[in-house]
Amino acid sequence: MAKVIALANQKGGVGKTTTAVNLGAALAHLGCKTLVVDLDPQGNATIGLGVDRSKLDFSVYQILLDEVSPQEVILPTRYPGLFLIPSTIELAGAEIELVALVSREYRLQEALKEIKSGFDFVLLDCPPSLGLLTINAMTAADSILIPIQCEFYALEGVTQLLNTINLVRRRLNPNLELEGVLLTMFDGRTTLSQDVERDVRSVFEGKVFRANIPRSVRLAEAPSHGKSILDYEPHSKGAQAYLTLAKEVLEK
Repeated sequence: MAKVIALANQKGGVGKTTTAVNLGAALAHLGCKTLVVDLDPQGNATIGLGVDRSKLDFSVYQILLDEVSPQEVILPTRYPGLFLIPSTIELAGAEIELVALVSREYRLQEALKEIKSGFDFVLLDCPPSLGLLTINAMTAADSILIPIQCEFYALEGVTQLLNTINLVRRRLNPNLELEGVLLTMFDGRTTLSQDVERDVRSVFEGKVFRANIPRSVRLAEAPSHGKSILDYEPHSKGAQAYLTLAKEVLEK
């Protein structure tokens, strides 16, 4: 049965999608059958895995509205062992449409029950908000991975995110755990990155991954080619960092 990990942070630009794509590719590289579920209406994970959204008949939107089964939507990617449930712009309206539905917070959880046995890992790429799509992800997940960018306001909003996680634990998913905190866009040459790392490791003692994801032009370029960093620049520091992260996830 797959382990389901939601990548969540209501701040945008912290590396959720980059991590979903590259951690997924790294886990597949290590022999784990992995599914990435794109829950962001922007569809960056879909694009980053080389899928043309304009040619899709179905997406996660139809799954959440119970119009199609997950099996009808899962796509193979260019990487053996890595699969995708894509997103389209239709998902932007899902927050409003889900409000009126019965068991709206459990829609994704129910859908994943049909397919979890076929994968080792399921990675849920959440939108930069704490709305119903993210709540669905947290309800369906076994654990939460929180990417935090190494910047001055790194911990801003994290309290709100943790409050939401605790609320989901109390009301919807009592078994939800913190998978870990991931430092992204790290530059060890700067005092700022070093200070942020110290602060984050102090606040989340024992819960921060050893792997730091470096600030990298190659990591930024890879999605525009529809590739993961392991395919685009396999010997780069970014590729090695995500392989290290994948090994840490496997250790758990």
